Amino acid sequence: MALRLLYLIFLRLVGLLVSLGRSSASKDVELLVLRHEVAVLRRGNPKPRLDWADRTVIAALVRLLPKTLRTHRLVTPATILRWHRRLVAAKWTYPHRAGRPPVDEAITGLVERMATENHHWGNKRIQGELLKLGHRVGASTIRRILKRARVPPAPDRRTDTSWRRFLRTQAATMLACDFFHVDCAFTLKRIYVFFVLEVGSRYVHVLGMTTNPDGGGGGLRSRSATW
Repeated sequence: MALRLLYLIFLRLVGLLVSLGRSSASKDVELLVLRHEVAVLRRGNPKPRLDWADRTVIAALVRLLPKTLRTHRLVTPATILRWHRRLVAAKWTYPHRAGRPPVDEAITGLVERMATENHHWGNKRIQGELLKLGHRVGASTIRRILKRARVPPAPDRRTDTSWRRFLRTQAATMLACDFFHVDCAFTLKRIYVFFVLEVGSRYVHVLGMTTNPDGGGGGLRSRSATW
């Protein structure tokens, strides 16, 4: 591209030197011929595509013309001003910068856990506790995490405890117990198995079996399991 620009400038300078030795009458005839050629070319291609070298040469030569002749050229003054604005914008436009990095999922889970297990902790308190653990997180980021998790602010957090949040918080200290039955193929009897499930770890404890769950055996096993 730079070589093309230098080549065009050289051709225009040579043409200028040649035109200095010609008479004014021949120059006027050449201008008429060139104007007619431009008119013919405009009918075939009213908006030709120009590269940056052509734009540079045209913008430099148009400045030497009188103001009355600048509006009848292939490139109007408004077009030249638009080229200049694009050039300035391209020079002072900085590359696109990436936004904030996403918050790690472990930190997100830690923020939600702190907020649900400590109802009176606000965003600043959670920010301070995270800083003690070596995690630097802004208060606005904590607010955004809690809003996305639908955790209300600290004053209203205690009164908005759903069953899912309650079970998630107390899962480590909760047990679930029930019976399931097995039909014996040899004795044709139904055997009821009593089991206890640790809600937090999903670990199952089988405590015993009976053929009469309505009797005293099942109740004794359930009392021994809870104690």
